[in-house]
Amino acid sequence: MKFRTDPARTVLLTAGLLALTACGTTVAPGAGPAAVSATPSATPGTDDAARAAAAVERHDRLFPEVAARCAGKAETLPTVPSTPAELPTDPAARKYAENHGYKTQARLSPAAQCRGEAHAARIKAALDGTGGEGVPRTTEELRVLLTGLGYRVESGDVFGSEPQYLTFVLSIPESGPCVTGYLGTPLKIEAHGVYLEGGCHEPRGGH
Repeated sequence: MKFRTDPARTVLLTAGLLALTACGTTVAPGAGPAAVSATPSATPGTDDAARAAAAVERHDRLFPEVAARCAGKAETLPTVPSTPAELPTDPAARKYAENHGYKTQARLSPAAQCRGEAHAARIKAALDGTGGEGVPRTTEELRVLLTGLGYRVESGDVFGSEPQYLTFVLSIPESGPCVTGYLGTPLKIEAHGVYLEGGCHEPRGGH
């Protein structure tokens, strides 16, 4: 049995198949089939840099006085020779260095170091009374003070015995770095990078 071929029907079927094949692709105006291509993906490194810059902008809106103090500081680390760190030659000192390697902190860029120190000074001013807040005597009072200054205080970020030896560990919103404070005598607050094992809290480990 033979089927008749209708030329008009053949043309319509061919056009329909071409339309289905082109579904999901992008064609530049006036371009032929050779110009059909998928949208290129963004470069991961560019995305990371853009996200970091956006985070710093959000930080600066939250803390304009810190932003003004650190304006113009470099957001990238200075280039240093990539040579392995040398361990001490003394056996006891070498063993100590090996056992405490888990406490290594990430280096801070000049801008991150400036922001950390500015936040440390800001918190210290509130804790030593010059900010009008007074020295907290309980973990809850310390939590309320830090929250009032605009910091996000997570579970475990404030600890220690009351009314002395209170300690806090903060990750500065959006841009980092970490700020750790000890409300002993004397009051001690310092900025530092995250620990290489992760987070702002000193990891427990070693051997």
